[in-house]
Amino acid sequence: MSSLRTILLLVVLAFTNLHSVATVKLAFIFQSNMVLQRDKETFLWGFGKMGEEVIVAFNGNNYTSITGRDGKWKVKLPPQRAGGPHKINVGGKANTITLNNILFGDVWICGGQSNMQFTLNQIGLQFADTATVINTQIRLFTASIGMDYVPKDDLSGGIWKEADAETIKHFSATAYFFGKFLHDSLKVPIGLISNNLGATSIETWMSGEAISKFPQFNNYFKIYLKAAKSFKEVTAAFEKIKPEWEKKYYLKGQGIEQKWYLPETNVAAWKTMEVPSFWEDKGLGNFDGATWFRKSFDLPKNFNAQSFPLALNQVDDYDIVWVNGLKVGESYGNQNWRNYQVPASILKAEGNVIVARIFDAGGKGGMYTNPIWWNPLLTGKWLYKPDYKIDASKFPKPHVVNASAFSTPAVLYNANIAPITSLVVRGFIWYQGESNASRASEYRQLFPAFISDWRKQFNQGDIPFLFVQLANYMQETTTPEESDWAELRDAQGAALGLPNTGMVTTIDIGEANDIHPKNKQDVGKRLALAALEVAYNKKIVSKGPTYESMEIKGDRAIIHFTTLSGKLITKDKYGYVRGFAIAGSDNKFHWARAYIKDNTVIVYNDKVEKPTAVRYAWATNPGNLDIYNTEGLPAAPFRTDGLPLITLGKVYLENTW
Repeated sequence: MSSLRTILLLVVLAFTNLHSVATVKLAFIFQSNMVLQRDKETFLWGFGKMGEEVIVAFNGNNYTSITGRDGKWKVKLPPQRAGGPHKINVGGKANTITLNNILFGDVWICGGQSNMQFTLNQIGLQFADTATVINTQIRLFTASIGMDYVPKDDLSGGIWKEADAETIKHFSATAYFFGKFLHDSLKVPIGLISNNLGATSIETWMSGEAISKFPQFNNYFKIYLKAAKSFKEVTAAFEKIKPEWEKKYYLKGQGIEQKWYLPETNVAAWKTMEVPSFWEDKGLGNFDGATWFRKSFDLPKNFNAQSFPLALNQVDDYDIVWVNGLKVGESYGNQNWRNYQVPASILKAEGNVIVARIFDAGGKGGMYTNPIWWNPLLTGKWLYKPDYKIDASKFPKPHVVNASAFSTPAVLYNANIAPITSLVVRGFIWYQGESNASRASEYRQLFPAFISDWRKQFNQGDIPFLFVQLANYMQETTTPEESDWAELRDAQGAALGLPNTGMVTTIDIGEANDIHPKNKQDVGKRLALAALEVAYNKKIVSKGPTYESMEIKGDRAIIHFTTLSGKLITKDKYGYVRGFAIAGSDNKFHWARAYIKDNTVIVYNDKVEKPTAVRYAWATNPGNLDIYNTEGLPAAPFRTDGLPLITLGKVYLENTW
């Protein structure tokens, strides 16, 4: 027995000794099959035990680093020509990591919201011959999206893959076509990092440093960003006080005492309310405290999953949710998105009962988010009953994680961009703005600040930043009118004042009924053209005609364009030019007639004797347009006037944090 004990003790000691030596790790972005930036010094970095030597073996040379007090190490590799494949070994005391099939080429970060995120599968593109899309020189990485109040050290996930018929299906369509056209032109490896999320506003992709410069974010910055506490730290602190806080302030009222969450609860006296909505708008007035909501639903006939997604989305402010009498989730904070999973084992085919205790700690109260809910069964009439009333001015609100990936400043930057700012890249492509359209005037300040912010954080100078101007969308208007989307496009164009920027005009390839137009091939190609000019100094025409100046002759406005090369052309078979509006001193715009003459556009309307201003494609959807250059690129929207904008003064408004 004693010998057996000795053996067991030796095993335990060996196991303990093995794990006392920390293993060296690479940052998540560094994997086999990736592309590293060519022709520049590049960095590898990662994590390990303080004081541990890390050796990177590459091309017959060793490069060393010592892990610092913060548990991080970094190694610099000398510039490499385009090509490969290469092998890189990263070793510490306890382990060695081997990266295989590494190429050196050009690395581009592809950011934005849904029009950048949309995959080839989502746009429904099919290839007649899938063999034509196999390209081992194009490598794809889609970052797993996270959030945090502080910059994170590493990404939460993602895998580098070679481009083939299967991998491109699930990759950003815009980014893929950009990379394909770029590779076809340059014949060097292209690495594409898709780092984006649908419906997101620009402020959530900006760093806390950039956010701090704008007064509309002051309160949020002081409470959440300046405090420098991560989601994990905030949650841990709340969990410590949670039992006492709940007992003393939160879990009170007859609903809790009488267990209104049980399906057998008598609801004869409960009223009905349309959801989603704020209850202050639905008859409850300034009620603060707990109100109970209840709804029955049947499972879809073809339901056979392990769990049922219950997407209540955003709630003002806290919630506890039960299904068939069993608690399935709870959340605190009006910005958080509630996406609970209900185990199939507690569900039945018909007559399931959802009960939600919604607690408003100040504000309007309710399940209020209007965007598409996962299941229409959750919308419509719910039974409700007010319960525990509080004085919101005296109610102690705990400090909780309260963030939406779609609008909370800095949280997407911190989790998805900050971890890779040491990565050497060739540039950025960006497709975003729809979520900021209602605040287009504010975007005029935020967007250039955002571009400058990313450049500063990556510390590689004024690296190329290329972006897509919003496409045409929604139904055409019958008369000239103001448009927040037109103002957003104008704000995007203003960012061209920054060096090494390029804008892609897509005013001709949108879809009236779809905010996600399917033609991502032309978007990618136009981005690649912009890259060839801005990033690679190719002598090409990368953009369509742009407004240069206006002169007035009698009742005619003569519009001069910068065409770079070639001529102005109209695609209309009769030679007409559509999309112009003209105004006189009364500032009332009328649709104008227009035609091309001597490489200018003559604009007029018989009702306007003395023109003062002209607008082109100034609408959310200006309809069919005709002006292009000989390279087939469309003229960019513009206005010649300086009239007040409808979005002037509309800025980010903080919710009750």
